[in-house]
Amino acid sequence: MTGGAVRILGVRVDDVTTAETLDLFRRYIAAGRPHQVVTVNPEFVMAARRDAAFARVLEAADLALPDGQGLLWAARVQGRALRERVCGSDIVPAAAALAAREGFRLFLLGAAPGVAERAAAVLTADNPSLQVVGTYAGSPSMEEEDTIVAMVRAAAPDLLFVAYGAPRQDLWIHRNLERLGVPVCMGVGGSLDFVAGVAVRAPRWARRWGLEWLHRLVQEPWRWRRMLSLPHYAGLVLRARYLPNVR
Repeated sequence: MTGGAVRILGVRVDDVTTAETLDLFRRYIAAGRPHQVVTVNPEFVMAARRDAAFARVLEAADLALPDGQGLLWAARVQGRALRERVCGSDIVPAAAALAAREGFRLFLLGAAPGVAERAAAVLTADNPSLQVVGTYAGSPSMEEEDTIVAMVRAAAPDLLFVAYGAPRQDLWIHRNLERLGVPVCMGVGGSLDFVAGVAVRAPRWARRWGLEWLHRLVQEPWRWRRMLSLPHYAGLVLRARYLPNVR
């Protein structure tokens, strides 16, 4: 079903393709019990090194998607292979199309006020039979948690996409997974912004060549501090491969 897993600086990344991911979603929904899906990229790996709670959430996830060309590069450095980048921003529309075909129910949670509604309208326009059973901005704060969980449970979706940004969205899902009872719960970061058209994704060529980070930096210059983790990540990957005994 999958190609196993690769560990990048200790973080598990599953070797799955987009087609396999969607098939796993079908299986999770058929099984009925809640599953957490995380979209691992180099920033996730570096954050997990600093945040033990986030590292535990990534390890406990049912599926860890290889969302980042930097992961494919790191796997090659290790002499392993990840067959495909499976980007959360691509999975959202693909999963919506799957849901429309299979009659699955979708709930969109998070992003700025109004964004989830706009994203739902776009996805429904592309997939007229899609059942979006709820949209809500809310927040990952503890004060709203019980209200949001009750809202999601009442809507009874098969897929829940949460756009609170990492690591908050992933910690929120992990904390509430069993209470939510949703077969597929995935943190999707800025994907709803892209679907809704309030943010612009990097051109396809930039994504193919692993330069999406540069596009994001131009669009969102405040991210420069976070981007500093990328050369550090590359250095750690190379040191782990070629200087494993150096501390």
